Amino acid sequence: MNPEPVIGMALPERHHHCDVVQQMLYNASLWNGHRIHFDMPYATEVEGYQGLVVAGPLLGDWLHQIVDEWLDDAGMITGIEYSNRVAAFVGETVTAGGTVTQYDPNSGALTLEVFVKNDRDEVLAPGIITAQLQR
Repeated sequence: MNPEPVIGMALPERHHHCDVVQQMLYNASLWNGHRIHFDMPYATEVEGYQGLVVAGPLLGDWLHQIVDEWLDDAGMITGIEYSNRVAAFVGETVTAGGTVTQYDPNSGALTLEVFVKNDRDEVLAPGIITAQLQR
């Protein structure tokens, strides 16, 4: 991480595109058999979604990843809270990012507001991540 964090600093954004292979492998690793993630007729006709729904924990992983990559070896994540608010769909490109909202240069404690949003600028998963810089 370079330069030193400042309140209001935006993290570099990262774009993600979940395809059917990533969706299948991710859900298999979680033993997540909910049909909205792999059964198109069920997802659209029974549940009423516009397509296959990206697994919510994957959005959380993307939030974690954006901060972890930004911190690099300068610190570590100490906490994460997020909420899935709007569905992401397989084949859709989403963007993960965040902003520094609190920073104590003496202790190295950081708080970041993070998000995953779609191309319509809807926030799908807002969250808060805390981190600790190495001193």
